Amino acid sequence: MRILVTGVCGFVGNTLAHGLRERIPGVEIIGLDNLIRRGSERNLAALARNGVRFYHADIRNASDLEMVPGVDWVIDAAANASVLAGVDGRMGSRQLVEHNLLGTINILEFCKRHHAGFLLLSTSRVYSIGPLAALEMEVVKGAFRPRETQVWPDGCLPCGVAENFSTRAPISLYGSTKLASEILASEYAAAFDFPVWINRCGVLAGAGQFGRADQGIFSYWIHSYARRRPLRYIGFSGLGHQVRDCLHPRDLAPLLVRQMAEPATAPEAPLNFGGGAANSMSLRQLSDWCAERFGRHEILAAPESRPFDIPWMVMDNGAAEKRWAWRPQTGLQEILSEIADRAERNPDWLDLADG
Repeated sequence: MRILVTGVCGFVGNTLAHGLRERIPGVEIIGLDNLIRRGSERNLAALARNGVRFYHADIRNASDLEMVPGVDWVIDAAANASVLAGVDGRMGSRQLVEHNLLGTINILEFCKRHHAGFLLLSTSRVYSIGPLAALEMEVVKGAFRPRETQVWPDGCLPCGVAENFSTRAPISLYGSTKLASEILASEYAAAFDFPVWINRCGVLAGAGQFGRADQGIFSYWIHSYARRRPLRYIGFSGLGHQVRDCLHPRDLAPLLVRQMAEPATAPEAPLNFGGGAANSMSLRQLSDWCAERFGRHEILAAPESRPFDIPWMVMDNGAAEKRWAWRPQTGLQEILSEIADRAERNPDWLDLADG
């Protein structure tokens, strides 16, 4: 079997490439990356040692894919994964759309040409901001928790947000490019008869991730805290009560192996793959964890909320557990400790990705 992993030098693509090499005997992994993210080039040596064949290419350029040989499956781990992308000045809105949507179209055309299966890593940010922001919250042990007595919107319960939750706009420019990619992938699968699986992932976290305040928040927070860099609780009165769940991407590897072994004969609905309630915490709770590990560090408050902020996002993985007998294997404490160990061994980690 030959597999192409896009974004192979990013945290998720790199983790999956190594994980698949361990799990599939004789597999050939081809990796593709434009190396635009500073620090990503550091993963090249380990990939080469593990037998991954690398192509320096940009999925926004269809011609770049012409030099890539045919494969059996494509795992799309290439994306700008910030909900603020296209509106925060770091990247233009057209650049975002070209990267996250035009890139998907080019990959789908590649799959059509080679009749390769397609595994799309999508996101929890396809879910509507309005009803998430409107959830009634209470604060319990320094974290938001939805009030159980409220009238719940469809697809949302205390255990998390399910796949039938609204995806009506606004969902952010980032979320809309991923939702459009999901729809196109399903249409290509139906029109051109190749298998497609769509996996909506929560916040992905672990050692080796170059985090930023808008992307890879668990890694960013721990590394910044360890180095006593300035940190701020943004929005929601500046108290840090907002909650996210997190998932280690290595827990996706066994799922992808199963999906490649069971090609979809018709497009199936997207499924959630997140950390779930057991792997969730607030920023304030994360700061308390860091204080125990590294000592106290003052966190500043920035009470004003941003357009795409939501107080709580925990993914309900019930459908994935039913369909694939899947659940996260790496616990929250293990993920945090893994990142903290990396922070202690690499005090310059954030500097490598700045810029």
